[in-house]
Amino acid sequence: MSFTVGQRSANYLHHEGFTYMTVLVLVVVTGIALIGVSRYWRTVIQRDLEEELLFRGNQIRKGIESYYNAGTNDYNRYPSGMADLLKDPRFPGSKRHLRKLYADPFSKDGKWGMIFGRNGRLIGVYSTSKGRPIKIGNFSLENESFQNKEKYSDWKFIYRPPSTI
Repeated sequence: MSFTVGQRSANYLHHEGFTYMTVLVLVVVTGIALIGVSRYWRTVIQRDLEEELLFRGNQIRKGIESYYNAGTNDYNRYPSGMADLLKDPRFPGSKRHLRKLYADPFSKDGKWGMIFGRNGRLIGVYSTSKGRPIKIGNFSLENESFQNKEKYSDWKFIYRPPSTI
């Protein structure tokens, strides 16, 4: 059996095409795997940011509660803004209700939406993000109002003093 030059060239090109197709399949499979991994990590990062949002929002809520309860029994009031939580102007020296001003982990500028009461004083904060939360249930008692909310901006961290009846 003898091969002509044309047959040898065709056989050689056939092997070259097989290698090329194998490399293409590997590139496609790797791309699909990377898409899956990136979705997984995006979910992990979003869950971490949600936990951070809950922590920071609850810290601010507790700071507002501490400010409110630090007043005299006849004159409990809310802070006028976030700065009052770092240094309470009602006391000489440094009376702190927060260690630092926490940034909103979901907003680009870190600013919170503010919730003011009828008297114009700060009663709570919320994230300005319109993103859809992964966590929609199994919240702690203090955050049970967050159940089934459609966006992070619906998570309102408000301090309401217990009613005295």
